Amino acid sequence: MFSAVVRPFALALFQGDADPPPPRSRWLRFRLPRWQPLAGHVDLVQVADILVAYILFATTFSQLVNWNDGAKPPVDDSLLSLASAALSLPVALRDRWPLGAWRVAMVQLPFAFWVTQTVGTSYPPYTVGLAVMYLLVTYSVAVRGDRRITVAVWVISVLTAWIVHPDSMVLVTIMVTVSLLFGYNVRVRRNATTRLAEEERRSRLAEGAQAVLEERARIARELHDVVAHHMSVIAIQAEAVPLKAAGDPALLEAGLAEIRSLSLEAISELRQVLGVLRDQDGRTDTAPQPGLDRLDELVSNARAAGLTVGVELPKQPLGALPPTVGLSAYRIVQESLSNAMRHAPGATVTVVVACDDDALRLHVTNGAGATAGGPEGTGQGLVGMRERAALLGGTLQAGPIEGGGFQVTATLPIAGTEETA
Repeated sequence: MFSAVVRPFALALFQGDADPPPPRSRWLRFRLPRWQPLAGHVDLVQVADILVAYILFATTFSQLVNWNDGAKPPVDDSLLSLASAALSLPVALRDRWPLGAWRVAMVQLPFAFWVTQTVGTSYPPYTVGLAVMYLLVTYSVAVRGDRRITVAVWVISVLTAWIVHPDSMVLVTIMVTVSLLFGYNVRVRRNATTRLAEEERRSRLAEGAQAVLEERARIARELHDVVAHHMSVIAIQAEAVPLKAAGDPALLEAGLAEIRSLSLEAISELRQVLGVLRDQDGRTDTAPQPGLDRLDELVSNARAAGLTVGVELPKQPLGALPPTVGLSAYRIVQESLSNAMRHAPGATVTVVVACDDDALRLHVTNGAGATAGGPEGTGQGLVGMRERAALLGGTLQAGPIEGGGFQVTATLPIAGTEETA
């Protein structure tokens, strides 16, 4: 308890230190030309403090000289100059070392009071220069000092006023309190502004990080869809070509050429996806993303892999769809066919595409496979399809049907998508 009471006074008088000065506005800090003998940055706040300190020195010295002329006996002029300098020095120091300036003011107060009482007859024993100096210094302490230090400075100031001149204690207390409260209010507002700016900076960083994560997720979905589809087709073709060729070099060569074509197509799509990573604008080496106008390519690849695929298309041209809707629909069909290749080899697949003014609807249904399918996957393909639909404000349902088949149904809104594309 005793330590908690004494600690603020120890900080104010000996141990504590003030915060560094805040960053200056460019209107308060400028650089002199290099040809000037004092080339460098000029701080207008410090220049103003030095000017105020000089004015306080001149006015205090003039007042003390006038008093000294009528004093009996008079005081040496050197003491008057020293007292005037002692009163003005804290003002010159208050921007760089506000707490140190207050300590200098407290140390020189007894000498200043002695000179004032010796040569003058003022009542109370405070010159105008001393009052201005002390209020400026206490304001600086409150602006840049800890709250405990501010309270300790207030207590010490009030006790000093009571010791020096009890009759003027109330007036001194009011003036010092106003100065400290005003400075403390400025400190609180400045800290709040700093915290707000920091929160805004953190918010911008978080938004940037979120955008990066979303872009990474988008690229991951694209990579998954491209790699899963093409690798599934290539794997099935690599297994089927030798059986289909049955030793016929021409059929074997044609099958290998088809595998090569699929590989080149996969590489081309991978380049399109990865091209967005090559510069910050995502424009380098990128080609238009695929849409449902390339649905025939997916169907041809699926048929080449052993699936029997039937397609029902709407009457209106699919190329007129917004790019984001077309790309998402293409990837959903691509992933559905890839799943059918992996888990239901040789199955019959039906792809139904319906479109009106409001939404594009997809139905991809496959029956049971002619042979056993591959092992269960991680489920990332279904997750990616649902995310694609959700990003457009649509829905996607996927699940098994009677007879051992599987069905994917997606609804992708069209209205309002062009603006967000």
